[in-house]
Amino acid sequence: MRIAPSRSRILRGGTAAVAAAALVALGAVPALAADPEPDLGVGTIAPVKGLQPESSFSTPLTFLNKGEAEVPEVWVTYAVSPGLKADETYKNCTYYTVTSHDEMPASNVASCKIGQPLKPGVVYGTAKPVSLKALDSAFRDDLRVTVGVDEPGPGDGGSTEPVPGTGDPLTLVEKGPASDADRTNHPEPYAGADVTAANTADFALTGDERKGKVGAEVTATVKFANKGPARVQGARDRSVTTVDIRIPEGTSVVKPHGFCDAVTRTHYRCGTSQSWVDVNGGESYPFVLRVDKAVGRTTGEVSFTGQERPFDRNAENDTAQIVIDTGKDEDTSGSSGGTGGSSSTGGSGTAGSTGTTGSTGSTGTTGSTGTTGTTGSSGGSAGTGGSTTGGATPQTGGNLAATGSDSTGPLIGMAAAAVAAGGGILWAVRRRSAAHGS
Repeated sequence: MRIAPSRSRILRGGTAAVAAAALVALGAVPALAADPEPDLGVGTIAPVKGLQPESSFSTPLTFLNKGEAEVPEVWVTYAVSPGLKADETYKNCTYYTVTSHDEMPASNVASCKIGQPLKPGVVYGTAKPVSLKALDSAFRDDLRVTVGVDEPGPGDGGSTEPVPGTGDPLTLVEKGPASDADRTNHPEPYAGADVTAANTADFALTGDERKGKVGAEVTATVKFANKGPARVQGARDRSVTTVDIRIPEGTSVVKPHGFCDAVTRTHYRCGTSQSWVDVNGGESYPFVLRVDKAVGRTTGEVSFTGQERPFDRNAENDTAQIVIDTGKDEDTSGSSGGTGGSSSTGGSGTAGSTGTTGSTGSTGTTGSTGTTGTTGSSGGSAGTGGSTTGGATPQTGGNLAATGSDSTGPLIGMAAAAVAAGGGILWAVRRRSAAHGS
């Protein structure tokens, strides 16, 4: 399905009109002085490579108050992707999991209140490196660290119930006055690093087999699954893999799956709903096919294409087939009074070998009953075809299949306060953008 347009909270008409008037008056009202926002920075974090699943590792973190005033306390938050978790907990931190939402994967989060001041121009580091653990599903993961003066929340994705840590508190220690290099090394109040583990994941395809006579509709479903042990995170906003589906001879597509593009009438290329796939996760691609010609058992090939998968060392399940048993052509002379029309909804007549019209009944040995065959033209209307899931606009080039979600995640913008005529109006508009490059 096509990504839904962003839904923004809009001001009610009356409030908007008054707010507009207040903004016009802004030039006539002296601006109110505001305290400057603290200018905090997180030091760049070195990537971690070659971890073994179920092993632990530690990462030193540094922070810098780049402003001119002391900051009395800060919140330090570190979040890791689902293949990682905190190996040691601190009693001044709470731990929770933010669920996946829109096109953002889930994350395991530690939110820590550091109740000590940060002097301006001084570099601080954690008293001990933060300890993390790679799970058995670890593969392509990441660590993200932020620092701020406000307690962070889970955002629009929601989260599990926070659980307090039990170990010694997480504390910071002075490392010395900041040099120019330190200021360059702490550019933003956030930083991140890739964390990779030596792991494998088995991507597997499963085909389908159906039976239907000429005119019938059948639903054949191709399935892609990640059998693990690793969870695989691909490039953001791109399908984690691509599946090629060839339509069997003698059939045509009535309704493809919404994540699939038509390359030709008999060749489709299918993406994934997200840029990651969890262990035992995957996609199903149901196709409604119409049997156009009786050609016996006919097959269409299914395979992976596009992105290389060096982590997948099992090639035996990388291909599959769609098999449709269409039956065989039969003699249409009517001399044998065949029962070929039995698949039609009005197929009680036995006169015609194909059962498509009752006119052939006159030549059959039981032609007196052939008149009932006139309804045979609707054969196959009671086929097994059904509606598909999804219905997305097909995506090409490996882009994410459209999923009805905001591809860029929530963005929050705050408008300025305007004060006029002895009163004030504070208004805010919260918008969720829906840009999607797929």
